[in-house]
Amino acid sequence: MAKLQTWIKAARPRTVLLSFSGVLLGGFLAINQVPEPVEGPAPWLVILFCALTAVLLQILSNLANDYGDFKKGTDNLKRVGPQREMQSGAITEKEMKRGLSVTAGLCLVFGALLIFIFANLTWQEQSVFVALGIAAVLAALLYTLGKRPYGYRGLGDLFCFLFFGWAAVAGTFYLATKSLDFSVLLPASAMGFLSNAVLNINNMRDHENDRASGKNSLVVKMGLKKAFVYHCLLIGGAFVCLTVYLALHHAAWYSYLFWLLSVLFVKDLIAIKKTTPELLDPFLGRQVKHSFLLVVVYGLLLIV
Repeated sequence: MAKLQTWIKAARPRTVLLSFSGVLLGGFLAINQVPEPVEGPAPWLVILFCALTAVLLQILSNLANDYGDFKKGTDNLKRVGPQREMQSGAITEKEMKRGLSVTAGLCLVFGALLIFIFANLTWQEQSVFVALGIAAVLAALLYTLGKRPYGYRGLGDLFCFLFFGWAAVAGTFYLATKSLDFSVLLPASAMGFLSNAVLNINNMRDHENDRASGKNSLVVKMGLKKAFVYHCLLIGGAFVCLTVYLALHHAAWYSYLFWLLSVLFVKDLIAIKKTTPELLDPFLGRQVKHSFLLVVVYGLLLIV
C-alpha cells in the first residue's frame, strides 16, 4: 500500500500553490472593491472554501495526469522530469483509481458546501456554479484521461487559462461579493497567463518525449523557439493586464510598485533562453513561487 509521503509526492505540492494563487487574487480584488461585509457568511469563509476546492481540483488534475500519462506510455525512461509515482511503481493502478475517486469526491463535497451553504446564492446562481464545478472536475480528469484527452491535442493551455485564470479569480470574486465586474477579467487573465507559463515550462522540458509519445502539446506543435517567444508574451501579458486594471480603477501610485517584481521574471526568461530543455525543471517551481509572490504583493498594494 502506498505511503502518505508517496501520495504527497503524487499530488505535486509545488504546483498546488498555483491554484491557491488564483483564489487569493480573487479574494484581494473582492476585499478591495467591497470593503464592507456583504449579506450572508463572511467573505473570508467563502474565499477559504474556494481555496480548498481549487487546491483539491489541482491535486485531482495531478493524480489524473500521473495515471493518464502512465497508461498512454508517455511516462517512460526517456521522460526528463521527476519520475512519477505510477511510473516508479510506488502507486499501483488500483490504488491510483481509488485515489482519484476519493479526491474527486472531496472536490464535489467541498464544492457543494461552498455553493449550497457558504456562498448564499440564489438557485439560478447555484445552477451556474454547479455546472462550472462539474466542468472543472471533468477538465481535471480529461487532460490526460479518456480516448481523446485534450492535453494530447494542444488544448491544455486554453483550459489552464480558463480554469486557473478566469474561473479561479473571477469565480472567487463573484462568490465573495455577489457582484459582476468585467474588469476583473483583466487580473483573471493575468493569472491565466502566469498559469500557462508554468505549463509551458513543463511542456518545453518534456517536448521531445511528448512528441515521440504522441502527446501533441502546444510546444510540440509550435516548436521550442516559438514556445520561448510565447513564454515571453505570457509574462508580459500578465503584467500588462494587471497594470490596465489598476489604471481603470484609478489605483494609488504605489500600487504600481508590483512592477519591481518583473526583475525576477526577466531574470528567469534570460536564464530559460540559455538553458537546455532537459534542465528546465527548476524553473517550473520558480515560476510558481514568483507568481504567488506577485499575487501577494499586487494584492497587498491594492488594498492598503
